[in-house]
Amino acid sequence: MTKTDIERRVRESGEITEFQRLVYLALLEVPEGKTVSYKELAERVGCRSAQAVGQALKRNPFAPEVPCHRVIAADGSIGGFHGCRSGEMIERKREMLEREKLNTRESLASVQQFCGRILTFRGDWLFLQGLKL
Repeated sequence: MTKTDIERRVRESGEITEFQRLVYLALLEVPEGKTVSYKELAERVGCRSAQAVGQALKRNPFAPEVPCHRVIAADGSIGGFHGCRSGEMIERKREMLEREKLNTRESLASVQQFCGRILTFRGDWLFLQGLKL
């Protein structure tokens, strides 16, 4: 399923609130291998409550296509997942985030190798012969 397909499903759903729709669509903008805090996601949708965003994510009927596992606490801790704050679900969230980071780095490494090492990856930036991409 493509991102466009998922966006359409979210936009056309009659089973979610308008607030949930805003949260899920904003979350689709967070790329694989990256995270966003509940607070930042709330700000992106014009809401002052990170807890309200957390409640919307807890009820996400589109998971994992709408990747609620990419949302973490403002202090960088893992936050909640599927309504849990500890245990097996939190470990699953941690594993999903680690897998995405690994996939992103492996993809960049493949591109780097394919391009004859003219690309370098430092931190969150990809450089092409000294130019930041």
